[in-house]
Amino acid sequence: MSVEEASARRKGWKCKAGQAVSMGGSERPPRRLEVQGKSRQKRGDEEMFQVEEELKKLPNKPGVYIMRDAQDGILYVGKAVNLHNRVRSYFRENIGRGPAIDKMVQLIARFEYIVTDSELEALVLENNLIKEHSPKYNTLLKDDKTYPYIKVTLGEEYPRILFSRQMKKDKSKYFGPYTSAAAVKDTIELLNKLYQLRTCSRMLPRDIGLDRPCLNYHIKQCAAPCQGYISKEEYRKQVAGALEFLNGNYSLILKDLEDQMHQAAEELRFEDAAKYRDLYNSVKQVAQKQKITDSDGEDKDVIALYQDEEEAVVQVFFVRDGKLIGREHYYMTHVSGKSKPQILEDFIKQFYAGTPFIPKELMLQYEIEDAGLIEQWLSARRGARAYLRVPKIGYKEKLVELAAQNAKLVLGQDRERLAREEGRTIGAVKEIASLLGIPKADRMEAFDISNISGFANVGSMVVYEKGKPKRSDYRKFKIRTVSGPDDYACMKEVLTRRFIHGLEEGQKLEEKELDREYGSFTRFPDLLLMDGGKGQVNIALTVLSELGIQIPVCGMVKDDNHRTRGLYYQNVELPIDPHSEGFKLITRIQDEAHRFAIEYHRSLRSKAQVQSSLDQIPGVGPARRKALMRSFRSIEDIRNASVEELAQIPEIPLPIAGQIYQFFRQNNPSG
Repeated sequence: MSVEEASARRKGWKCKAGQAVSMGGSERPPRRLEVQGKSRQKRGDEEMFQVEEELKKLPNKPGVYIMRDAQDGILYVGKAVNLHNRVRSYFRENIGRGPAIDKMVQLIARFEYIVTDSELEALVLENNLIKEHSPKYNTLLKDDKTYPYIKVTLGEEYPRILFSRQMKKDKSKYFGPYTSAAAVKDTIELLNKLYQLRTCSRMLPRDIGLDRPCLNYHIKQCAAPCQGYISKEEYRKQVAGALEFLNGNYSLILKDLEDQMHQAAEELRFEDAAKYRDLYNSVKQVAQKQKITDSDGEDKDVIALYQDEEEAVVQVFFVRDGKLIGREHYYMTHVSGKSKPQILEDFIKQFYAGTPFIPKELMLQYEIEDAGLIEQWLSARRGARAYLRVPKIGYKEKLVELAAQNAKLVLGQDRERLAREEGRTIGAVKEIASLLGIPKADRMEAFDISNISGFANVGSMVVYEKGKPKRSDYRKFKIRTVSGPDDYACMKEVLTRRFIHGLEEGQKLEEKELDREYGSFTRFPDLLLMDGGKGQVNIALTVLSELGIQIPVCGMVKDDNHRTRGLYYQNVELPIDPHSEGFKLITRIQDEAHRFAIEYHRSLRSKAQVQSSLDQIPGVGPARRKALMRSFRSIEDIRNASVEELAQIPEIPLPIAGQIYQFFRQNNPSG
């Protein structure tokens, strides 16, 4: 059963040969799918796909075609108004398709096709197949971002303002999408302060009066509808004010805040006046960020691109309610031989197949071939008419030109950044491998030991791949067999555990006959880096020898000022140019291994200190102690916390918070 067949059956589709995928979103799947193109002729033990024979069978119908190579991998997915004409065109000679398509055609071993009822269905199916398989010769959108929205839960009797990554078909009102998650969170926080709206998930009015009000009520950031302190009608007025704010009507709230600030100042309530002043400045800052771009107040996306030989960058300006709310750029790969209008069309199809919000108008840099069909598809997704327009003169044309200039700037800057980054990473790795005379050092593992006079011995393992830290493979070791300050014995235990674990995982892979990676320990490094000189290197060589493993081992030697000096390899200290990228990479790895070990050791000491102090407080048991340890980084932070900060922890009621606060004031324990 093919991938497409499994996908189709999982989603409840019906198709003859099992080739289909879900169309996603709200579009209905094609009513009829016919998959053909599998005829083969037996030759001994091989099956030969008869191209000429299959070309004769192609129907004069719309659909999607799939080109496959000899290993059955998908090379290309395309749609056609007429499958017969479109697929046959690939096998004609000298028609000026371009070198990339010519190369693809040479790799085609067989093809398949899916008949649909309309060209629109073919467009949607093509999008989903490209997204699922990422074919080598399709132009691909590299970014798969989900943009944040502000969600107002108008379906609730006491609405809330929430952060959301999805726009669902419910009774809520959504604002966005925005390009900055941080800005969305700041806006939500500001609105909750301004209008004193609830942030809890209590079911109201069912739960009114069942529990005491939260801390937000006490610090005057919530009107406590959970206690019935504000009527439903009055609360709804506050929500209406927040909606006005989100719609861009700032003048009323600015005037109201200014009046309250002056009144508080006249009444000598200077603390309240300062609060209103800060809110006023926050609102003003938000208002100033909303730059007017058009007087019609419509939702638009302005789309333009810049292309070089390898990649293209598409720049999108997001205009909502006539205001520019942000911009974003996207990389398109596999663009060789593609025209700019083709790349732009591929971007529109892939991007708007995955975003829940469709604006009324897309302002494009170029005319695209399937403009009418894509308008029809976008209108169906939007639930109202959507337009594709290419402005030729005036302000809109200048806005598209500005997007194109931004795309060119992004591509140029990223090219320079990537070149610098490659020098810092891959270039540095090659430099280290050349210095040591080893074939490669793509994966390097570094180890370090940390303790204080033998207390809480710990080890760290950090991993760098192609010159970059791979933090998912970092590991911590709590030393089990060594007591006292014996770094060599500790290192021997850490290395032994690391490589035995790797050998055991490798054995499990062989027993289960799995092709995938079983765990991070399975991959052995190309180079082992020890934080130290001859002694640490010899410990590592001993462990590897006992386990029958051959890996180059190198010591990172430091000078008297505890700075990296050189590399100790095969009983020789090799000096490195301190200005070279290889030296800088070794320094970063050594510092990272040391930092990782120190932080782990510090966390163990902090937990022990917190536990010993908190156990003396009446009312603080294991559950509350864990809650405090999760919420505060150290015993010092708990000691300095106010009652209100302590009471913010759900497991710590206000009376217990008071006891903790008083304990540290009366006893002032040193830990």
